[in-house]
Amino acid sequence: MRAIYLDCFAGISGNMFLGAMLQAGVPAAVLEKELVKLPIGDEFFLKVSDVVRNGIHAAYVEVKETKAINHEHEHEHEHEHEHHHHHHEHRTMRDIREMLEQSSLAMPIKQQALAIFMEIAKAEGKVHGKPADEVAFHEVGAVDSVVDIVGAAICLDYLGIERVFVSPLTLGSGFVSCAHGLMPIPAPAVAELLLGWQTMPGTEKKELVTPTGAGIVKALGVYSEGLPKGFEAECIGYGAGSHELTIPNVLRLYVGEYRGTESGNLSILEANIDDMNPQLYGYLFDKLFAAGALDVWTTPILMKKNRPAQKLSVLVDEAGKDACVNLIFTESTSIGVRVMPVAKRLEASRHIAKVETKYGVVNCKVSAWKGKLCSLSPEYEDCRRLAEEKTVPLKEVQQEAVRGFKERLGE
Repeated sequence: MRAIYLDCFAGISGNMFLGAMLQAGVPAAVLEKELVKLPIGDEFFLKVSDVVRNGIHAAYVEVKETKAINHEHEHEHEHEHEHHHHHHEHRTMRDIREMLEQSSLAMPIKQQALAIFMEIAKAEGKVHGKPADEVAFHEVGAVDSVVDIVGAAICLDYLGIERVFVSPLTLGSGFVSCAHGLMPIPAPAVAELLLGWQTMPGTEKKELVTPTGAGIVKALGVYSEGLPKGFEAECIGYGAGSHELTIPNVLRLYVGEYRGTESGNLSILEANIDDMNPQLYGYLFDKLFAAGALDVWTTPILMKKNRPAQKLSVLVDEAGKDACVNLIFTESTSIGVRVMPVAKRLEASRHIAKVETKYGVVNCKVSAWKGKLCSLSPEYEDCRRLAEEKTVPLKEVQQEAVRGFKERLGE
């Protein structure tokens, strides 16, 4: 499958991502042609420049507004909301969704852009105690950030990218001026978006990861310490940030083919259990998954004296093996565990697609093998929530999600 790896040693922003994609092979003319399909397509134009950042040749993308705007200073990054005019400061998630729906962009592009906006809206909503749809975007509602996010989706679609791998993120340090005053780096929404992600402050006294960059990472990224095993890089693009730093202020983007993983160092832990309260299995499953189990299941078996029992099986990698063995001994009634090495595990590629249905947005888990769709599964919790909210059968919401995704594929 086609994949990219983002090396974020100097952070990531929306325009850095666009610049890297353009240098890696997306024609600027294609990006511009798609962007004008937005309802605000006549309000801006792109300025793409070749620049050098500490000796590294990179593409620098600026979004210029066509309407006369009274700028006191040229804005330097996505946080300086005072440089956009007033009606841009208060776009809500609902406004963004309507903008995308009204556009003539392809459905995959709309959905990927919506996924990024939704992650940012959820983070902002948590920070401000509001539902995601009611969050008033400041920086991210501005024209340049809208263009960066939709442009990112356009570029990914053009290159046919199915998987986005992302390195640890360098955040920068110090303080940043944003819509809510002077805040320590990372800004509140960025901090929320990057919970659970490997980050480091670095040496620069600047904001290196913007809300737009963090939204791309959160919505689309899969963490990888370095180039993933099975990733064959074909070309590299560099996208420049606005600041001059002591390090090259660029996002390095590898484009290539990801062959999937043939996982090694996996084991299956097995235990035969005939004397445990069935109520304990759910709790044990949760604990095993939290400890790093890749999969957990039981199989009905007969033991000595034809006694009904359960065979507990746990698929686990080397890092989580000891913790899972300990849990089997402490949380189950088993007094023995079999450990069997797994010679090979082949994995289909997978990603989450957001599908608009008449009941609401449903996340669908989409899997592909050798470039072909092999599985489509609407997320149960999304379908259940919508079924309860709209008072319709759960299966109807699931069917609508599958139908909507197949329409997107032209089936």
